[in-house]
Amino acid sequence: MKIVAVCGMGIGTSVLLKMNAEKVLAKLGIDADVEAADMGVARGAAQMAEIVLTSAELAEELGDVPAEVIVIKNFFDLDEITEKLTAALE
Repeated sequence: MKIVAVCGMGIGTSVLLKMNAEKVLAKLGIDADVEAADMGVARGAAQMAEIVLTSAELAEELGDVPAEVIVIKNFFDLDEITEKLTAALE
């Protein structure tokens, strides 16, 4: 499974989201490749991914992609990430 963590500019926030998503996936026992991307890279990466993790603002900007787009309000909140990834993977 491929997951893309997206932030608006640079890579800093998306790397944080990537690391937290990897922690959650490991805890859930799910094997996935999580990639950090800025918006420019994300549009292309989302074409090959099953899931995109991003903020509400960027979800709208991302547009129509075949991946399931999951809006994360707090990139630091492992409980939120766990809840939303679990729901998406059921």
